[in-house]
Amino acid sequence: MALPMKMKQILRIRSTYCAYRRLLHDGNVRVRFAPSPTGMLHLGGLRTALFNFLFAKSHNGKFVLRLEDTDRDRIVPGAGEKIEIMLQWAGLPPDESPTLDGPYGPYKQSLRYDLYHKNVEKLLHSGHCYHCFCTERRLNLLRKDAASRGEVPRYDNKCRHLTQSEVDEKLSQNIPFVIRFKYEPLESAWEDMVYGTMHEGAVGESLEGDFIVIKSDGYPTYHFANVVDDHYMKISHVLRGEEWSISTPKHIQLYKAFGWNSPQYAHLPLILNSDGTKLSKRQGDINVESMKDNHYDPNAILNYLTTINKGFIEDTAGMTVTDMIKVFSLQTVNTHSSRLQPQKLLQLNKIHLRRRFNSDQRIDVIHEVKDLLVQHFADRVQNSHVLEDTYIEKVLCWGMETRLYVVTDILSEPLQFIWLVPNRDNVQTVISKVNNFKEILQKTVDKLNLMTHFDESSIKEVLACYCEENKIKKKEYMGLLRNCLSELKQGPAVSEMMEILGREETLNRLNNALTLTS
Repeated sequence: MALPMKMKQILRIRSTYCAYRRLLHDGNVRVRFAPSPTGMLHLGGLRTALFNFLFAKSHNGKFVLRLEDTDRDRIVPGAGEKIEIMLQWAGLPPDESPTLDGPYGPYKQSLRYDLYHKNVEKLLHSGHCYHCFCTERRLNLLRKDAASRGEVPRYDNKCRHLTQSEVDEKLSQNIPFVIRFKYEPLESAWEDMVYGTMHEGAVGESLEGDFIVIKSDGYPTYHFANVVDDHYMKISHVLRGEEWSISTPKHIQLYKAFGWNSPQYAHLPLILNSDGTKLSKRQGDINVESMKDNHYDPNAILNYLTTINKGFIEDTAGMTVTDMIKVFSLQTVNTHSSRLQPQKLLQLNKIHLRRRFNSDQRIDVIHEVKDLLVQHFADRVQNSHVLEDTYIEKVLCWGMETRLYVVTDILSEPLQFIWLVPNRDNVQTVISKVNNFKEILQKTVDKLNLMTHFDESSIKEVLACYCEENKIKKKEYMGLLRNCLSELKQGPAVSEMMEILGREETLNRLNNALTLTS
């Protein structure tokens, strides 16, 4: 009789909780983030790094960065270094890494070549591994034959049965080979800290036959290097994406063959694009470095990732990494794939932008804006009062409540008038087409000078009264003022523009327009 869904959830939580508490007391918690340097760090990888970091720090453990760079054909030069830089920027600094080193280095698999060969010799000697001399042509024929029968391609284990003399003869002839592991299905289930009790069939084991542990170029496969490194680096818990759960039976068998204790596994549900498709390293919109370059707050990005598959006993919106450590819990991670919701990122970034501005980081935000202004508007703002801290601060105080989600929003076209004085030739062209423009501008300046409160509603009332008193068409009047204040044809209302600019800057621009009339 099938168990009700609620009962299944209770049993899963109870199972994972028991494994969780039992293994945490076995020794120091050591986890690793082990990406392949084949591209830039994306949101899926950052989520894995985040959960590893939080798990380690919530148990006073160590967070290790290891680069799995044995697939030499796919390595992107400099990618490994950039991954570590991005982790530092995101607030997830490793305790041990290729750059920092540590007691169990080196932390690049390509530098651990001798260790893999030393250990594969142990498995050859114990009979758990063997040399395979099958050609690629033969393996392709096996694949085609399986496909023609509608079966999953698998190696037929032919070379497993070679005698030692046959192996020695082929080795003496320098025939290319790989080394395979004699794989046998697991006899018992294992405990996953997220999914609970797992059986080999539950993860879709492909029964591919004896799998390769050392390739023909001498480098280890992911499976072999992963197990050897985790053992020698004393990794206690492996937190990785759910897509790797299919590899867990292989890894457990390798640990048994060596006579080693395996770490505790926790597989994290997949993150999907908003349309349900899989994430890809080639997607620009999930590239962490691209998000950094676009001035997203790293804490907002991490908050964003925590909204996807949970893992926290409280809502993390607005939390820093330090805050998230205190409320992290693997027990609350859900077990289904979740989709990215890009609109949430902007809302979270707005929270963190306001948090920084309203803290001792206010001056950092002001200087960030100043750097952006110089970078984007170059000589148009050089030696201008718009680069003064007090002016930028005033603008940010206005924008924080409504318009600013990312600091770069301050450069958006509707707001460029704040920083750029309108071109004098353009202003002269516009005002020359308006009858009595000099009188209109002068009386406007006089009225604005007399105002007690220079806020949008008060300005709007003064301008409306002036139109009514002087029987001026409002559309033409506002158009004249807009062109004196900015180069915008559309955008914020004139009264709002004046409030943003402030009394002094508004009057400066109107008086500049008046000088064009003499």
